[in-house]
Amino acid sequence: MMKLKIGDNIKVLSGKDKGRDGKIEKILLKKNRLIIPGINVYKKHLKGNQGVKAGIYDIPRPINPSKVIVVCPNCKKTTRIGFLKEKNVFFRVCKKCDKKI
Repeated sequence: MMKLKIGDNIKVLSGKDKGRDGKIEKILLKKNRLIIPGINVYKKHLKGNQGVKAGIYDIPRPINPSKVIVVCPNCKKTTRIGFLKEKNVFFRVCKKCDKKI
Protein backbone atom coordinates (compact mmCIF):
# COMPACT_ATOMS: atom_id res chain seq x y z
CA MET A 1 0.00 0.00 0.00
CA MET A 2 1.41 3.35 -1.05
CA LYS A 3 0.84 6.37 1.16
CA LEU A 4 0.97 8.72 -1.83
CA LYS A 5 -2.01 9.61 -4.02
CA ILE A 6 -2.54 11.31 -7.37
CA GLY A 7 -2.64 15.08 -6.88
CA ASP A 8 -0.38 15.18 -3.81
CA ASN A 9 2.17 17.99 -3.72
CA ILE A 10 5.65 16.55 -3.28
CA LYS A 11 9.26 17.67 -2.91
CA VAL A 12 12.18 15.68 -4.39
CA LEU A 13 14.77 14.59 -1.81
CA SER A 14 17.56 13.22 -4.01
CA GLY A 15 18.77 13.00 -7.58
CA LYS A 16 19.28 15.58 -10.30
CA ASP A 17 16.00 17.35 -9.41
CA LYS A 18 16.70 17.61 -5.66
CA GLY A 19 14.69 20.39 -3.99
CA ARG A 20 12.14 20.79 -6.79
CA ASP A 21 8.38 20.66 -6.18
CA GLY A 22 5.66 19.01 -8.22
CA LYS A 23 2.30 17.31 -8.22
CA ILE A 24 1.83 13.57 -8.75
CA GLU A 25 0.24 12.91 -12.15
CA LYS A 26 0.33 9.11 -12.31
CA ILE A 27 1.22 6.18 -10.04
CA LEU A 28 2.60 2.93 -11.46
CA LEU A 29 1.82 0.45 -8.67
CA LYS A 30 3.30 -2.67 -10.27
CA LYS A 31 6.63 -0.96 -10.90
CA ASN A 32 6.49 1.11 -7.66
CA ARG A 33 7.11 4.40 -9.47
CA LEU A 34 5.60 7.90 -9.76
CA ILE A 35 5.30 10.21 -12.75
CA ILE A 36 5.57 13.92 -11.94
CA PRO A 37 5.48 16.50 -14.76
CA GLY A 38 8.67 18.56 -14.95
CA ILE A 39 10.62 16.18 -12.69
CA ASN A 40 13.11 13.59 -14.04
CA VAL A 41 12.65 14.84 -17.62
CA TYR A 42 14.69 13.33 -20.46
CA LYS A 43 14.96 14.10 -24.19
CA LYS A 44 13.59 11.69 -26.78
CA HIS A 45 14.52 11.99 -30.46
CA LEU A 46 11.60 10.91 -32.66
CA LYS A 47 11.59 10.18 -36.36
CA GLY A 48 8.62 11.50 -38.35
CA ASN A 49 5.91 8.85 -38.82
CA GLN A 50 2.18 8.63 -39.32
CA GLY A 51 0.67 11.30 -37.09
CA VAL A 52 3.94 11.96 -35.22
CA LYS A 53 6.03 14.98 -36.06
CA ALA A 54 9.80 14.56 -36.06
CA GLY A 55 11.72 16.36 -33.36
CA ILE A 56 13.18 16.26 -29.88
CA TYR A 57 10.59 15.86 -27.14
CA ASP A 58 10.81 16.19 -23.34
CA ILE A 59 9.46 13.08 -21.62
CA PRO A 60 8.95 12.78 -17.83
CA ARG A 61 10.36 9.45 -16.66
CA PRO A 62 9.16 7.53 -13.58
CA ILE A 63 10.79 8.22 -10.20
CA ASN A 64 11.01 6.03 -7.11
CA PRO A 65 8.62 7.11 -4.31
CA SER A 66 11.44 6.81 -1.77
CA LYS A 67 13.04 9.89 -3.37
CA VAL A 68 10.06 12.16 -2.65
CA ILE A 69 8.28 13.51 0.43
CA VAL A 70 4.79 14.95 0.73
CA VAL A 71 4.16 18.65 1.36
CA CYS A 72 1.23 19.05 3.78
CA PRO A 73 -1.54 21.26 2.32
CA ASN A 74 -2.40 22.59 5.81
CA CYS A 75 0.96 23.54 7.34
CA LYS A 76 2.95 23.77 4.04
CA LYS A 77 5.82 21.70 5.51
CA THR A 78 7.39 18.51 4.21
CA THR A 79 6.11 15.66 6.31
CA ARG A 80 5.68 11.94 6.64
CA ILE A 81 2.19 10.47 6.46
CA GLY A 82 0.40 8.46 9.13
CA PHE A 83 -2.99 6.80 9.22
CA LEU A 84 -5.92 7.46 11.56
CA LYS A 85 -8.90 5.12 11.87
CA GLU A 86 -12.30 6.56 12.71
CA LYS A 87 -15.40 4.34 12.54
CA ASN A 88 -13.75 1.78 10.22
CA VAL A 89 -12.57 4.50 7.81
CA PHE A 90 -8.88 5.28 7.38
CA PHE A 91 -7.63 8.84 6.91
CA ARG A 92 -4.16 10.05 5.99
CA VAL A 93 -2.69 12.37 8.64
CA CYS A 94 0.20 14.84 8.62
CA LYS A 95 2.77 13.82 11.25
CA LYS A 96 3.70 17.47 12.01
CA CYS A 97 0.33 19.20 12.40
CA ASP A 98 -1.89 16.10 13.05
CA LYS A 99 -4.54 17.27 10.54
CA LYS A 100 -6.18 15.11 7.88
CA ILE A 101 -4.77 15.30 4.40
